[in-house]
Amino acid sequence: MRTGTAHLPLHTGRAPRWLFERMVRLAREIVRLLVEEHGPDEVLRRLSDPFWFQALGCVLGFDWHSSGVTTTVCGALKEALRPTGGDLGLFVAGGKGRASRRTPAEIETACEMTGLDAAPLVRASRMSAKVDSAAVQDDHQIYHHAFFFTAQGSWCVVQQGMCAEARTARRYHWLGEGVRAFDEEPHAAVCAQGPRPTLNLVARESGGARDASVELCRSPEVVLDAVARARELRMPTRHPVSLADVDPRYLRRILLETYERAPGDFETLLGLPGVGAKTLRALALTAELVYGTPASTRDPARFSFAHGGKDRTPFPVDRETYDRTIDLLRRAVDRSRVDRSDKVKALRRLARFSR
Repeated sequence: MRTGTAHLPLHTGRAPRWLFERMVRLAREIVRLLVEEHGPDEVLRRLSDPFWFQALGCVLGFDWHSSGVTTTVCGALKEALRPTGGDLGLFVAGGKGRASRRTPAEIETACEMTGLDAAPLVRASRMSAKVDSAAVQDDHQIYHHAFFFTAQGSWCVVQQGMCAEARTARRYHWLGEGVRAFDEEPHAAVCAQGPRPTLNLVARESGGARDASVELCRSPEVVLDAVARARELRMPTRHPVSLADVDPRYLRRILLETYERAPGDFETLLGLPGVGAKTLRALALTAELVYGTPASTRDPARFSFAHGGKDRTPFPVDRETYDRTIDLLRRAVDRSRVDRSDKVKALRRLARFSR
């Protein structure tokens, strides 16, 4: 399931080298102690918790509310686990920009070391990114994708999208435990609202739109005739689309391509190469025109974090759960093998964050 979303101000710049080097060292010791006490699967559970991830960034000394906390913390974790990941049974693939496109190759390289089948992990990486970039359209384009996994095949994802217009970044957390499908209600806790209406094709109430979109791919000529006869249709305002999205020439190309590959269900359609946000919008809108099956505009961000929010939205922070997270980090730092000076500074930052 996807376990959460963080909505952060978009900041530029990067961590200075002296800080990043210390973040790598401290992150390595924290992860090592977590694995010793709780095992690698628990590390994935913690990373998939948006509040725990944010607290980790604070302990490591990064800006508490910057969008850069996502890319920098993930980068520090990847660097920290590079020499020790095999011993701990924990690996990191992907990153920001071009590094995110190397995720499949990096997964396969790690799996060669462990003997693990890379195919399910590569698929989980690709589909989680596809859901957040195409099936849930919230004006944030994915530009960072970090894939964490264990030698036993457990996984989690921390990825981030950017909305240049609103100058915000949105972080998406996934946890692989219990995932059976990627095409219906993968969100467990999301707490952000996009600047414009959201098209949510993985909402439960979008089931009809998903089925109809797949059906469209099986009878392209019937669909194209229906669209051609409805050129003056006034589109519902709840859909973030324009008439260009259902241009018959564009729609014909889509349907002919998908017809040749004949997807059996929406998850297969979502996974097809070349099927992105614009294609899914066009299919969803056409499905409503032809079959009367509207897609949901319920923003998954209406769900809440597991811990609540500092501004009391959607409810006050659950202090007991939050304190348990802080206590876990404090014990990890207490037992770490880093220099005492780094440890004292980390504890001071943690104390300030706790207050």
